[in-house]
Amino acid sequence: MNIPQIRMESTFARIGMDTSRGELQIEQRHADMSIEQPRPEMMVDRRPPRLTIDQTQAFEDANLKSVFRMTEDVARQGYQQVMNMIATKSQEGDELMMIENGFSAIRSQAERNSLPPQSDFNIGWIPSHNSVRINYDPGETNIRWNVRTVNIEVTPNKPIINYYPGKTDIFLAQKNSLNIDFEI
Repeated sequence: MNIPQIRMESTFARIGMDTSRGELQIEQRHADMSIEQPRPEMMVDRRPPRLTIDQTQAFEDANLKSVFRMTEDVARQGYQQVMNMIATKSQEGDELMMIENGFSAIRSQAERNSLPPQSDFNIGWIPSHNSVRINYDPGETNIRWNVRTVNIEVTPNKPIINYYPGKTDIFLAQKNSLNIDFEI
């Protein structure tokens, strides 16, 4: 005996997926920067040093005088000698007036005037100590700076962002089916 048979064959539906990944690109450029440094100014105020050497006294001690100074000295010496002579003659006149007091004025005046005056001699060409005067002014230097500030300008650049979103495509990869077959 034959039994009828039913055969069923089925296939399931299958879903297919295609995906593409998302992409993110970020590019950050450096900031634009400009730096300006103006040069500083230097100002110098200066009074130069000064050295003065006065040798006038040393030259005069060595009898190397100017004509004007020599004339002044000779005039002064002449005036002093005249005054000394007047004083001497006045003193001698006073002595002669006192002759009645028993004073032998003529004899003492003759002794005094007959002897030559005692000379005081010294080496005349050596200058005296500290006869050269030295004066030194060191001067002065003032330095001033005019410092200027640094100018810095920074311009930041925004980042460049590119975003490509991902995509998913869903499709039917295989259709479902059902085959029924029977035998009698």
